[in-house]
Amino acid sequence: MTEDQRQRLRSLLAANGDDGSSAVAEICALAVAELAVSGVWVTLISHAGTPATQQRLVRATDATATRLEELQFTVGEGPGLEAVISGTAILAPDLIVTASRWPAFTSGAQSAGAAAVFAFPLSLGAIRLGSLDCYRTTAGPLTPRQIAAALVLAEMTFEAVLSETAGHAHNDLGWITDIHAEVHQASGIVKYDLGITMEAALLRIRGYAYANDMPIAVVAQRIVDRELFLEEE
Repeated sequence: MTEDQRQRLRSLLAANGDDGSSAVAEICALAVAELAVSGVWVTLISHAGTPATQQRLVRATDATATRLEELQFTVGEGPGLEAVISGTAILAPDLIVTASRWPAFTSGAQSAGAAAVFAFPLSLGAIRLGSLDCYRTTAGPLTPRQIAAALVLAEMTFEAVLSETAGHAHNDLGWITDIHAEVHQASGIVKYDLGITMEAALLRIRGYAYANDMPIAVVAQRIVDRELFLEEE
């Protein structure tokens, strides 16, 4: 991508940012238009690939994007997590073809209506904040120009997130409203009930949600309300 094209994206962001919306929200909207995708979401991820992984959804353009982020959180796999771990763009233009890459995620993503997914890390050197993820309802690759634009949009998202995280360590996600707060609360309950670690408790909740095809938030709420009790294995 030429510097002129980079400047064009930044100019579009500046022009669209006069309505009071957050920079991340404007970047997501711009990404939908520039990449010709159906939806976009931005997730901050710390300690990716470890039992201590934390995820926080910053912005999603639609309900399907929110569902796909929740799905990655539930099954512990998917394009965004892989992008953060690898530090490279993850392109899956046809989920049928790449089903074996993330079998649990792919099944749920297809049920949610996604046919293709793409993820771009929010990174600078060794610092990886999260990912800019996109989906399409029809299969098909991004063009080289769209990939180049996505990399610039990820760079802009990184800058916007850094601006909003001023005063916080890059691996401290506690300042963001946590849409998974009830999941963490439920993990604490399961930990106490079964005498296991928080990481093991979260895995139990994720496994139950996946096995019963339920949103993890619903499972967590039932545990918190003491309507559901997970049994020892």
